[in-house]
Parts: sequence; C-alpha cells; structure tokens
Amino acid sequence: MEQARLVLVTGATGYIGGRLVPQLLAAGYRVRCLVRDARRLQGRSWSEQVEVVEGDATRPETLPPAMAGAWAAYYFIHSLSDTANYRERDIAVARGFSQAAKAAGVERIIYLGGLGDPAADLSTHLRSRQEAGAALSEGGVPVTELRAAIVVGSGSLSFEMIRHLTERLPVMICPQWVFTRIQPIAIDDVLSYLVAALKTPESAGRVIEIGGADVVSYGDMMQGYARARGLRRLLIPVPVLTPHLSAHWVNWMTPVNAGIVYPLIEGLRNEVVVRNDTAKRVFPDIEPMGYHTALHTALASLEAGQVETSWADCMTSSCGDVRPVELTSDKGMQIERRQLLVAALPEDVYAIFSGIGGDRGWFYADWLWRLRGIADRLVGGPGFRRGRRHPDEVRVGDALDFWRIEAVEPGRLLRLRAEMKLPGRAWLQFEALPRGAGQTLLTQTAYLAPKGLSGLAYWYGLYPFHGAIFGNMIRAIGERAEDRAGQRSSPGVAERLQEAGA
Repeated sequence: MEQARLVLVTGATGYIGGRLVPQLLAAGYRVRCLVRDARRLQGRSWSEQVEVVEGDATRPETLPPAMAGAWAAYYFIHSLSDTANYRERDIAVARGFSQAAKAAGVERIIYLGGLGDPAADLSTHLRSRQEAGAALSEGGVPVTELRAAIVVGSGSLSFEMIRHLTERLPVMICPQWVFTRIQPIAIDDVLSYLVAALKTPESAGRVIEIGGADVVSYGDMMQGYARARGLRRLLIPVPVLTPHLSAHWVNWMTPVNAGIVYPLIEGLRNEVVVRNDTAKRVFPDIEPMGYHTALHTALASLEAGQVETSWADCMTSSCGDVRPVELTSDKGMQIERRQLLVAALPEDVYAIFSGIGGDRGWFYADWLWRLRGIADRLVGGPGFRRGRRHPDEVRVGDALDFWRIEAVEPGRLLRLRAEMKLPGRAWLQFEALPRGAGQTLLTQTAYLAPKGLSGLAYWYGLYPFHGAIFGNMIRAIGERAEDRAGQRSSPGVAERLQEAGA
C-alpha cells in the first residue's frame, strides 16, 4: 500500500524539511528523519510520529542505517557561504548520497534546486545547485529535481531580507540586482509540489521548474511588502554597489550575515523565471498563488503568532551547552532568549511560571511593570488592571494583566501575547524541558515583531530595562521552583516523628 511506504527526509531541522514532514505524515506516509543531532527535533509537534536516525550526509558511512528500507528520499542539503570550495563540497555530498541510495534500494530521490537558465552565466551558487541535482542522478536512482527561485514565507531567508530591509529603511539606495526579474513562489505551493512529486510517477527523472503566478523584481517585492504594512518606501537605483558591498549592507540591516547573503545577492544578477509549462502538465491540480497572496499569507501567519515551529526548536545539545542569554532575529522577529538549569522537575517549574501575574506579580520590580501599565492606559491600552482569571489555572484566551494567554501545554509551556500599545506585536514564552537527574531546562523568550524603525527603536531603547527585568525574573522563577520541589520532597512533621521513633 503506497501510503505505508517509508520516506526519508534530510534537512528536517531546516526551513523546508521541517515544514514538509507534517505534510507527509498527513498524507499517510511513514517518515524517517536524518539529522546530525536528534535533540534538534525536540519540541516539534510531530517528533513522536517519526523515526529519527542520526547521521551526516558529508560522512557517507553514516547513511546506510538512514536509507535502509526507505522507498524514497528528499534531499534538502546544500551549502550557503562565501568560501571557495562550497560548490565542490555540495557536488561531492550529493554524489555520495546518490550512491548510498542506490545501494540501499531507494527508488526515488526528490530534490529542491535553484531556478535559472543553465545556458546563462549563472552565479556560483545557482550553478552549484543545478550541478548537485545532476550529481544526485549519477547513482542511477530516478531524481525529481524541482527548481525554484525565492520562497515567500515567514522565516525563509530571502523573504526575511525583504522584510528587514523594508521595515528599517524609508529610503533605499538600490543596486541593479534589486530590479532583476524573478518569479517567487509561496512556501505552501513549494510543499504542494514536493508532496505531489512523490505521488506522481511521471515526475521521476525530470527537471521541473516551479514558480508563483507573478514575475516581479526584488524592488517590486519590497514595495509590495511596504504597501501591505502601510509603509511608504522610496527606492533610488544606482549603477554601482558590488555584490560584496551589497552583502555588507544587508549584513548591517538584517539578521543575515554577509557570508551567507553574498551568494544570494550574486545570484540575483541572473533572471530566474520559469521557462516552460512542464510543472502545469505534470501537476495539473496545482495552481500557484501570486506574490500578493503569498505575501499576505505570510504576514497573516506572523500576525497570528503562528511561528511554533521556530519557537519550539531545541536550542541546546546538552546541559553543558546552556546559554544564559541569546539575542537573535528569526521569522522577522527580535528575540531575547534566556535559559537556566533548575534543580526541580518540569511540573514544579511550570507551576511557578504558569502562576505569574495578577496578585502574585511578576517576581521582580513589580513597580516597573505597574508603571508600564500606567503608561499603557494613558495611550488607550488595557494597562495592568485586568489581573488574571484564576490564581493557578491558565487557559488559552484568558487575560493576564496586559497580556493574553495564547498557548498552554500543561507541565511544559506557556505563551503570552502582548495587548499593550507598542510599535509591533510581542510575545513572552516560558518553557520547561526535562534534563535528567531531577533537573529542568527553563527557557524564557521575549519576542517582538517590530513595525518600522519605531519598533526597532523601542526594542533597543528599552533593552537595558528589559535585560534587568527578564534576567532577574527567570532567576526568581528558578529559585521558587527549587523551593517548591524542596518542600514537596521534604517529609512532613508526622513522617519526621515516625523516622525519629517517636
């Protein structure tokens, strides 16, 4: 029965692979994930429904256990850097993967490559993506190579470049690559093609170009984003600004570092548009959406706070790797993540942070929280006047001071969405994960999806205060949880008298 076939997914901790796995499970396939560290899948909603094999595609000797019994394999492995040898490395890894697949009896390989005319003077990055597809075919296993340009979805690398540049720069000096024609595709459509390829024998052994309904430029995409967000942006074209200079510029303006963004920008000198109707003929039931629809779908997901796949990622590999505080950006958000190893069970830690707010307060500098509430009321927000419905119980939808409870996982997680007035949308999340020997990793994360420059000014301007408040708050939660655990494990008066022989 086809639905019972086993499918191997590489890159399951990545953007595409992590979203494909639940789609395959919903379609009835058995799924095995090849990952370097199985702990990286902790917190995924589907992690208990898949088989996980640790291995590394750069070490072919680790591949046979992952390939054993698999009918098909998805290949989502490629490098993205400015190092000189990444092209050769990608080709070698793809070749080794294809040989291992053939030896294991895998019948299909599905690969997501890069769109671009092979006859053109392609960038090193685009050329390597296509050469990796050719290397996958060398082992003799039929390969379906789907070639796509920019993927539009909250959290995708290219889209986050657009998001951050547009949010932060009212006036942009734009090099020529900003006006190159491209055919972006929505993440939902990419996933539809990937699943359909598995069910469509006619797609085997073919290169299929996929794209959305619109051909636009990067500049069009930024202006479209600006209109959707109610922002006014001016793009000024200039004939200079090399890819290296552009990469450093993007590095300063976005969370993407220059080494990663350089190959992307270099590739934007090439037009990447679909050149034939093969996708329509092979997959007639898929009607890709246009950029406007894809953009609003991505923004609606962000506005609804539907970013659990990123928020639930395991950020540590062992107790010794716990980072006390980490500042980063992901899915268009500014993120401050703090972690603390607590000598208590997860239920004790959860009991403390799920009881925060209301009459109990916020465990540190309550006067500052109330001052923030007064300021919020002055500008028409709810302020601190709402308290909480119940001193101990929490449920989705409850008001909690000037927050709203958005997600509850008893014994594990609490997520609050801010309802105070601020330039953007904000969340505060607490999570308790077991770490063995009666210990718990407490993770406290503050998120802000800033709106324009005012949102970024708010984040960085208040960070000295937030740093003190959130740093002391997580310590207070840990201390209270340890006190609770000690009280729960300590024998009562009667037990102590009995032990003393009274």
